[in-house]
Amino acid sequence: MTAFTATNWGKRTFGDITPDQFLVNLKSPIVGTSSDVMVTAFEGPVFETAVLTMLFSIFVCSVYRLVLHRGEKLRVVFGRIPRLVLSLVLAGAVLAGGLVYGVKKFQLVDVYHAYVSDSSYIQDHYVSPRDVKLIFPKEKRNLIHIYLESIETTYLSKELGGYMKTNLMPELTQLAGEGVSFSHTPDTFGGPRQTVGSSWSVAAMVNMELGLPLKIPMNGNSYGKSGKFLPGAVGIGDILKAQGYEQTIMFGADSDFGGLTSFFQNHGDFNFMDYKAVKEKGLIPKDYKVWWGYEDDKLYEFAKEELIRLSKTGKPFHLNMETADTHFPDGYLSPGVKDKHGNQYANVISYSTAETVRFIRWIQQQDFYPNTTIVLTGDHWSMDQKFFAKVDKKYRRAIFNLILNAPVKAEKAYGREFAPFDFYPTILASLGVQIEGDRLGLGTNLFSGAPTLVERDGLDKVNQELNERSNFYNDEFIAEWKNSTFENTKVSYQ
Repeated sequence: MTAFTATNWGKRTFGDITPDQFLVNLKSPIVGTSSDVMVTAFEGPVFETAVLTMLFSIFVCSVYRLVLHRGEKLRVVFGRIPRLVLSLVLAGAVLAGGLVYGVKKFQLVDVYHAYVSDSSYIQDHYVSPRDVKLIFPKEKRNLIHIYLESIETTYLSKELGGYMKTNLMPELTQLAGEGVSFSHTPDTFGGPRQTVGSSWSVAAMVNMELGLPLKIPMNGNSYGKSGKFLPGAVGIGDILKAQGYEQTIMFGADSDFGGLTSFFQNHGDFNFMDYKAVKEKGLIPKDYKVWWGYEDDKLYEFAKEELIRLSKTGKPFHLNMETADTHFPDGYLSPGVKDKHGNQYANVISYSTAETVRFIRWIQQQDFYPNTTIVLTGDHWSMDQKFFAKVDKKYRRAIFNLILNAPVKAEKAYGREFAPFDFYPTILASLGVQIEGDRLGLGTNLFSGAPTLVERDGLDKVNQELNERSNFYNDEFIAEWKNSTFENTKVSYQ
């Protein structure tokens, strides 16, 4: 019974998750999650299983018997022994059916297959930043990268490339006119394909920061708990640290969730301003808890203070942050926000994206802005299943992306086929960094005209290969004796 109820809850709550995501979530600690997710778990599979188990126990332990009258005689036709036999048969059938159901729904055969096969695709196409000539501008640019939780182009009106009757993000689409937004469509908003190992927040960051999918070995422990997170990979944080950048990472949640503490410590030695850190700094009360920790209203206010501090260090800076209010289920709506759309999640999306634009408008008024690149990316497709229940399955969903104030022009921004890992070299290029061959990690610099792996090989081929086990990936990036220190003698300056 638990297999049935838990599987139904998992599909209802998380939607179609990939084998890699299933394993990462299974192995990660649950600290840092929104209490709403835990509430739905207790309201769903825990409660349902308890009720069904109680009813089944009553049936098994019942003292009543089914008898048949034959004149003055009574004949027992369903007594204790038949009831116990039937109970065992039912229990076995439910167990077997539940396991088969769970295996099918969560693609557990694919999970097994992913870790017993071996593909050389990543090894054949990975371009190490240690081996590529990188030319930095003499005056290094600041970088602000905001991961917008679950923000995708689906929320736009249909004429803009979305699926809504009304554009839920008018401020954001207006802001997009000031920068470059890469799209798969010829003339409307769009974005990257969602590839294997990129479909949840931590994986999205690994793709965009390291140019790799997030894959972990079958026999791994809760990933990141050891203090190591893909130690053999080199990310944007590693490269900018070597260039003397002051770096800060900000979350409204606990960064221990999904191993993010280890990730950003290993790859750039970032200053942390997560839920724990702001409590320790006295910015919120010790017992404060809203949504995942503290809400985005506070995140942006704290970010303003941190940006002012960073701008006074005398170093180029890198502020990396992720919003959380638009996380499923239904999002978190700040008190006092008007009901514009008659739907909780739509109201959250509308308010949250407008809030992002207000924050960016503030940045644009600061003295440091002329030498600062701003990158906005949705992290992954929303997992709020109710909101997307009526969206046509044939509609192509894509995360939102926008790059502002970059000192480089895109050769072709529309009609591109690309993946989240293509943002890795693209973000560096948006800082004015020239990249030999326009490729880093598995990614391609989208500002260039070079073909991406998805354009060259097709989505199905890329996903098939990424879904396979990669001994190269495990040996080169996961092995804990590896070191992510970035040393590249080919780095030069204009």
